[in-house]
Amino acid sequence: MSASNQNPEKSHQHVAVLGASPKSERYSNQAVRLLLQHQHNITAINPGFDLIEGQPCVATLADIQEPVDTLTLYRSASQLTGLIDDIITLKPKRVIFNPGTESWDLQQALTQAGIPWQENCTLVMLRGGYF
Repeated sequence: MSASNQNPEKSHQHVAVLGASPKSERYSNQAVRLLLQHQHNITAINPGFDLIEGQPCVATLADIQEPVDTLTLYRSASQLTGLIDDIITLKPKRVIFNPGTESWDLQQALTQAGIPWQENCTLVMLRGGYF
């Protein structure tokens, strides 16, 4: 068995990417591709598309049918405010606020709901082996 930078317990997570984009230059698209390279199960969330990087795309958080290990955010704080209840209802095991997505209101709601969150960068975490 070969050594890996990735914690085996963390591999093959179900990761929901809120604000996923089909545009390859976007960080959210790069995250989808890198998550797939690390063999995670992906649910892309964007109402404008059916597929992103070959992965089925859902329109809303409520459309996700299986438990979410990590919800990684690629929407602005103002866009996230209206999604607080949906995110709490989804009950992800953790939420990652990528740079530019920090939302005090959502962070407070997550803390009150007992859902761990962190301000970090999904791309850096994956490349660094600590996702």
